[in-house]
Amino acid sequence: MPEPISIEELYACFQESDFKICTDTRQLEPGALFVCLKGENFNANQFAAKAIESGCRYAIVDEEQYLVHPNIKFVDNTLSALQKLANYHRKQFNLPVLAITGSNGKTTNKELIHAVLEKKYKTIATIGNLNNHIGVPLTLLRLRKEHEFLIVEMGANHQGEIAQLCRIAEPDYGLITNIGKAHLEGFGGVEGVIKGKSEMYVYIRNNKGKVFVNGDDKLLCSLAEGIECISYGTGPQNMVKGREIGNKEKLAFVYLVQSGTSPIKETLSIQTHLIGAYNLPNCLAAACIGNYFSVPEEDIREALQRYSPNMNRSQLVQTEKNKIILDAYNANPNSMLLAIENFAKLPDQNKLALLGDMFELGIHSQEEHQKIIDLLKQNKIRNAILVGDMFSTLNTSPYLNFKTTNACKSHLMTAGISNHTILIKGSRGMKMEVLQEVL
Repeated sequence: MPEPISIEELYACFQESDFKICTDTRQLEPGALFVCLKGENFNANQFAAKAIESGCRYAIVDEEQYLVHPNIKFVDNTLSALQKLANYHRKQFNLPVLAITGSNGKTTNKELIHAVLEKKYKTIATIGNLNNHIGVPLTLLRLRKEHEFLIVEMGANHQGEIAQLCRIAEPDYGLITNIGKAHLEGFGGVEGVIKGKSEMYVYIRNNKGKVFVNGDDKLLCSLAEGIECISYGTGPQNMVKGREIGNKEKLAFVYLVQSGTSPIKETLSIQTHLIGAYNLPNCLAAACIGNYFSVPEEDIREALQRYSPNMNRSQLVQTEKNKIILDAYNANPNSMLLAIENFAKLPDQNKLALLGDMFELGIHSQEEHQKIIDLLKQNKIRNAILVGDMFSTLNTSPYLNFKTTNACKSHLMTAGISNHTILIKGSRGMKMEVLQEVL
C-alpha cells in the first residue's frame, strides 16, 4: 500500500491546478484537479488516467491499481480528502461565513440573502442546492482572494450530517429557517429532525458565533439559548420586525429595525416576486442579515424587489389558459400546509390544487398524507387532484387521484381546464412541474 499524500501536498496540487477542481468526468476542465469519488453505482478511480489524458493537472485516487501516472496521487479515502481539502482551503480566508439549514426554505433564504449581501460585498454562495457532503466542500473550494462573504447552504436527511458539514465549513454565523416534518424516515421522527437540524446551533454555540433567529418561532428560540442572537419576525420582541401588506398572490411587506434608542421608522413597502405570506420570514431574514452587515436600506429593498424565484420554487406562471402557482421543487407536511393555507386565502373564484406524494416520511407517511386530505377539506378547497402511490392508498373522496404524474397529465390533457388558478406542489421525485405543460 503506497503512503497517502499529506493535506499540505494535496493543497499544493490544488494550487498547481489553479484552484480548479472537478469530480465528474463529463465536466473535466483542462489543468484541474480531478477527485475520483465513489458511489453505489460508480467508481471514478477507473477514470483517473482518462482525466490526465484529457488535460487535468492531477487526479486523486484511493485504489492503488490506478496509480498509473506520476500526477495521479493516492489518499486513503477520496471523499474524506475532498472534505479535508475544503476545510484547509477555508482556513486560508478571514471572512464571514454564514451557514443556512432548515426543513423548508433553505435555498430561497440563501438566494435572498445572497442578493442582499451582493449589494455591498463580493459574495459567494452555494450554487443551486449543492448542499450535501460533496456540495459543501465544492462550494468552499470556489473561494478566491477577492471574496468578502461566504454563504453555505447545508442539507441533511439524518443525524450527524449538519455537525459534519459545520466542521468542514467552520461558520461564524448560522441560520436555521425552521424545523418541521421533513426527512422523518432518515432522522427517526420529529425529535430526530430537531436534534439533527439544531446541530448547527451546537457548533455555533461551542465556537462563540452568532445566529439569526426567527423570534416568532418558540422552538428555535429555545434551541438557541446561550448563543448571541439577532432576531427577526413579526412580534415586537424582534430586532427586525415586519408585516405583510395587501393580500395578493405576490408578497408585499414593510419592516423596521429596532436599534436601541434610535427612532423607529418603517421602510417603504417592498413588493416581491415571491408567492405567499409564508415567504415573509424568508424576506425578513435577508433584511435582518443585510442590516446587520450594514447593507444600506435602499439596497436591501432593491435586492428583495428584484429577486425572482426559479427552479419551480414559489413561482407565478401565467399560461395562455391559466394562472399557475408553481411550487413543485419539493414538499413535506409543513410546506404543504403553508401552501394550502395560502392558496385557500386567495380571492380567486376557480381554484384547483394538484398535489403529489410527499417522500421520506417512513412510518408517518399514511398519517401525514391523510392530514393533507383533511386540510383541503378544512380550507374548503373544492377542486383538487392528488397524485402518487401513497395518496392512492387513501380515500381521497371527493377529490380525484392518480397513481402517477403521467396519468394525471393524460387526464388534464382532455379536461379542458381554463381560467383557473392552479397550485402545483409535490416532492421532487413526483416531478409535478410537468403538469404545467398541459395547463
